[in-house]
Amino acid sequence: MPKEIDRVFKHAIVRIPGRNFADGLTTADFGVPQYEKVLQQHARYCESLRACGLALTTLPADLKHPDSTFVEDTAVLTQNAAILCRPGAPSREGEVAAIRPELKRFFASLPAIEAPGTLDGGDICEAEDHFFLGLSLRTNEEGVRQLAAHLAKLGYTSSVVDVRSMTSILHLKSGIAYLGDNTLVVMEEMADNPLFRDYKLMRVPAEESYGANCVRVNDRVLVAEGFPQLTAELKGHGFDPLVLDMSEYRKMDGGLSCLSLRF
Repeated sequence: MPKEIDRVFKHAIVRIPGRNFADGLTTADFGVPQYEKVLQQHARYCESLRACGLALTTLPADLKHPDSTFVEDTAVLTQNAAILCRPGAPSREGEVAAIRPELKRFFASLPAIEAPGTLDGGDICEAEDHFFLGLSLRTNEEGVRQLAAHLAKLGYTSSVVDVRSMTSILHLKSGIAYLGDNTLVVMEEMADNPLFRDYKLMRVPAEESYGANCVRVNDRVLVAEGFPQLTAELKGHGFDPLVLDMSEYRKMDGGLSCLSLRF
């Protein structure tokens, strides 16, 4: 049986990847994305969110911003507010203004990270009433400070996880996911962080570390295809994995959490 749900999601915002998707930023070396497969994998991802019970707001491709299908980086969502981010890559700043009207339809409060702070949503991991804030090459100390202050006003606690020295991941959530039931999926490289000691850990071996970016969506856990150890462990812990091919998004440093804003 699926583990108890800590937070029920009803909506998600997604954006169709543009035909210039391959022009986006990446540190990966897995080749050039094939656009037809990019679209197919995105469509399957959207189908999966609907199957998990979510109503989707699907935004058109934004050719001014090749990375804009990674909508998670534009905002940090709580139950009562959407905190607008300020991406660390200058080429992505316009993505926030483009998504603000959509978020305003659902959230009355839209505080924002301001300069000189930078913050990517992919660096923020929500674990019920606590948030792990990733300090990375995209999210700076001022961005983390501002977000922590916004969250505190909303009644949340937070702690900072410094991943700037890690070359294996771009964002904090590339290597960690909270699944409810006090359970964290964590890549082996950061599993010994004392901030995680009070959680039940599912340690992901180095050869499957990309799979650590999985997503709990109501009764299911979305997990990338090709990571059988992690998929089996999820099942063994009572979770219900839904396996998705993410090959083309991995080429652009993208993962399952990156492709939607869920609330």
